Amino acid sequence: MHKIKLALLTVLAIALSGCGGTGNPATPPQKSAAELAYISDSSPVAKARLDAAIAPLFEDPAMAETRAFLVMYRGKIIAERYGEGYDEDTRLISWSMAKSFTGALIGFLVADGRLVLDDPAPVPAWQRPGDPRGEITLRQLLQMSSGLDHTEVPEEGGKTVYEADTNRMLFLDGSQDAAAYAEARPMEARPGEKFEYSTATSIILSDIITRTLTKSIDPQVRRDVTLRFIRGRLLEPLGMEGTYPEFGPNGTFLGGSFIHATARDYAKFGEFLRHNGARKGAQHLPVSWVRFMKTSSRNDPAYGGHLWLNKRRPEGRGQVLFPDNGPDTIFAALGHLGQQIVVSPAQQLTVVRLGKTQDDVLAPMSAQIGRIMALFPIGS
Repeated sequence: MHKIKLALLTVLAIALSGCGGTGNPATPPQKSAAELAYISDSSPVAKARLDAAIAPLFEDPAMAETRAFLVMYRGKIIAERYGEGYDEDTRLISWSMAKSFTGALIGFLVADGRLVLDDPAPVPAWQRPGDPRGEITLRQLLQMSSGLDHTEVPEEGGKTVYEADTNRMLFLDGSQDAAAYAEARPMEARPGEKFEYSTATSIILSDIITRTLTKSIDPQVRRDVTLRFIRGRLLEPLGMEGTYPEFGPNGTFLGGSFIHATARDYAKFGEFLRHNGARKGAQHLPVSWVRFMKTSSRNDPAYGGHLWLNKRRPEGRGQVLFPDNGPDTIFAALGHLGQQIVVSPAQQLTVVRLGKTQDDVLAPMSAQIGRIMALFPIGS
């Protein structure tokens, strides 16, 4: 009797499923050629398959809001999609992706012989006799291991949103001279001893760039000299015509957070690093410097020289990429709210995602980027 009832229930469930009442949802309708037109015919991944991986970034609420998404394969755009109200001409904020631009800019000055990677960082405020900050090197700043007491974000039981150094430096009492605020912080560890991700560290590097280029303290002179350097050495050679760096009131480049660029321009920067500092056959940034940026730091395997790497982090630190789903040669410029330039040299691939995803729910979106990249061949 029980077997008969079970069989009847099974038949009923199947029938209801076919009517859309319960059970698995119906297979979504096949998309038209027009709907798949944002994917190039030259894509090595079938359009329907690639779209099925990209669509959740725009359509799944768990991924929050994606405003721009672009895939470059072998140097050509093979997928490009935008959210409503955005297009290929829209400039979107970098947030912390700017840090990787700052890392490259420091590399130009090292290549020019104007800065030395393992010399003490040339910060005048640290040069008083007995000041332990005078021992901090450029390498330690680039690898976020300066030992300075910088608190990036509010902490449970610690600094509030109004006390965290990044907010105070950029928006509150430190905003008139962000570099002075960052450089005035005391030590909390010996230089090179502790990994501490911090926007304030990148602001110090930005200030070093400007003071290396000019001795002037006039804000307009500082801004103009630095902007000319950024454009002449990086933006113009890369064809990043829609990119604008932002400056503080005292003329310091806000190189930890504030660059505004199109998705295509961000992709050009990713491709520049994929080609180890070269573009169209011309070597602009030394190969050795890009290799340094892509080499694990001593205190965190997943962080290099102002670049994130696709490697597992020490216990207790959240993963930032997808080390279990892609080559460990993948590297990325990452920013607040899910801004990403993710590059895979082994796959000849650069992926840009721009949008608004709160940091505490980034994991689903980041994992989806990993799934998209995993569709592409390695070593082809």
